[in-house]
Amino acid sequence: MKNHVRDLRKAKQWTQDDLAKKLLVSRQTVNAIENGKFDPSIVTAFKIAEIFGQSIESIFVFRDDHNNDHLDDPQLT
Repeated sequence: MKNHVRDLRKAKQWTQDDLAKKLLVSRQTVNAIENGKFDPSIVTAFKIAEIFGQSIESIFVFRDDHNNDHLDDPQLT
């Protein structure tokens, strides 16, 4: 999942370790989130949003790599 965590963290002049301590996760977890290699749990996503005073939707950009054409099927809605 694409996100703006790195930009927000750098704007506060925090290291990955600083943010990790605030989130109660490892620095490696912050690194993986920033690089889009790990999607945070909903609890961690809420914590990130709260720390930066933003909504989850403004920080995390959902990109569906799966074909969901079936969601447009009027019989399923």
